Amino acid sequence: MKAARDAGIRIVIEGDAILLDADAAPPAAVLNLLVRHKAGVVELLRTGSDGWSGEDWRALFDERAGIAEFDGGLPRGSAEASAFACCVAEWLNRNPVRSPPGRCLGCGAGHLAHDKLLPFGTEQTGHAWLHSRCWPAWLASRKVEAVAALSSVGICMRTLP
Repeated sequence: MKAARDAGIRIVIEGDAILLDADAAPPAAVLNLLVRHKAGVVELLRTGSDGWSGEDWRALFDERAGIAEFDGGLPRGSAEASAFACCVAEWLNRNPVRSPPGRCLGCGAGHLAHDKLLPFGTEQTGHAWLHSRCWPAWLASRKVEAVAALSSVGICMRTLP
C-alpha cells in the first residue's frame, strides 16, 4: 500500500476487484506487488462491520504510537504497546456485544442470590448481562477477539516493552 501511495496510485475496491487511479503510469514493480498481494489489499481496504477499514485501523495505530513516542517520550516498543492497547479498546467499543436481560452471557445462568446479573456496556449499544464472577473471563475472550480482528488487518504486538 505504501509503495502504491508513494507512486501516486489511488486504490478503491469494488467487490473483489481493485480499481486503480493515477495521474501517471505506475511503475511495473508496484503493479506486480498489487497483483501478488491483491487479497491482502482488498482485505485491508474493505470496510468491516464496525465501519472501519484496515487502513483506518493502521492510521489509528500509527497515530497513537507516534504520539506516545514523540510527545510522550516512550521508546518505540513501549509506544507500539500503548498504541496496540488503544486499538484493542477502540475495537471493543466499536464491536459491542448485546444480550437479553435475565441470562448471563458468560455462564448462561439467570440471577443468582449471591451473584446478580449486571449490565456491561452503554445504553446506546445495549448491554451484555454478566455475573461479576463471569466478567473477567468474558472480557479476556473479547480481547482475544479484538487481537484476532486487528491481526487480520496487520496490526499486532510484535514486541512487548
